[in-house]
Amino acid sequence: MAKSNYCGLILAGGRGTRFWPRSRRNSAKQVLRFLGERSLIQQTVDRLRPVLPPERIWILTNDHLRSEIVRQLPEVPKKQILAEPAQRNTAPAIGLAAQILHGIDPESVMGVFPADHMILKPARYLRLVRRAFQSATAGNIAVLGIQPRWPETGYGYIEFPTGIVAGTGEPAPVRKFHEKPDLKTAKRYVKSGNFYWNAGMFFWKAEVLLEALREFLPGTAALLASLPPFGHRNFNAKLAGAFPRCENISIDYAVLEKATGVVGYASDDFGWNDVGSWNAVYELLPRDANANVVRGDLLSHLSTGNYIDAPGKLVALLGVKDLIVVDTPDALLVADRTRAQEVGELVKQLERQKREELL
Repeated sequence: MAKSNYCGLILAGGRGTRFWPRSRRNSAKQVLRFLGERSLIQQTVDRLRPVLPPERIWILTNDHLRSEIVRQLPEVPKKQILAEPAQRNTAPAIGLAAQILHGIDPESVMGVFPADHMILKPARYLRLVRRAFQSATAGNIAVLGIQPRWPETGYGYIEFPTGIVAGTGEPAPVRKFHEKPDLKTAKRYVKSGNFYWNAGMFFWKAEVLLEALREFLPGTAALLASLPPFGHRNFNAKLAGAFPRCENISIDYAVLEKATGVVGYASDDFGWNDVGSWNAVYELLPRDANANVVRGDLLSHLSTGNYIDAPGKLVALLGVKDLIVVDTPDALLVADRTRAQEVGELVKQLERQKREELL
């Protein structure tokens, strides 16, 4: 049974530049459909419903995306879908939500969730979410760690005590948070057995988080504390003045790496995927006999391992392998699938060229 003081914050402000040209400022990764008929953010809300009904979901996004998220999620109260006045990373964003929730209910307990991840085994996942909320209710800061499946250099890691066993459902003290490692270090982490991927899911009482910000980020904490209560007629104007002055820093750097007594849940496999690139989508979707993933109409000869996203158009492949082909009305991406993480570099070029119509 969901507790009435449990609240969920979904962070949905990212641009998803590695999914260009499908992902744009006004239709970023989190509002796109990759698997099934629901977008990633819709699936996030659906997945949390047994623990967090939509009326206790809050979403932080940006001005470009807010109207589309409001359209996609009519079950979430419109006033709880907020656009940040400026991008200031996760610490001010989460602090703002904590300030609002604490003002509404001083006993609020928050779970923080990314908007754009896939979880293929939701029942197993929700068991851990419930446990993490219980730890947070007791006054702890709790995090979820994902058992690593390969030596990934694109994620931060959570270090647990040696001998940790995945999937027990019991909290363990977090020894340390580690930034994204190089490959040699990542291989050592995986071999050790007590380093887990940091999936960006955190749980705490709103008051506990605000106390941590007062200790570790006092300037930002003071700016957030200066806001009138949520719903006050001056709230938006005050927020527009205060929020851009907050420090631009992640919650990991600002709080988690400094706080004591953080506990974590070492998860076994609940089908987590951060859907970080076109290659990740390729890995998630069913392939044909030639290991091609096709969204559209494909004619191929001696072509294997390709990802094709070109609805309404025949794509003909001859003698190619491991390509990404993504077609939109105004842009076509053709990329080496092994370099999918670098698509964002193309977006940076477009920004330098001031090609606003393609962003």
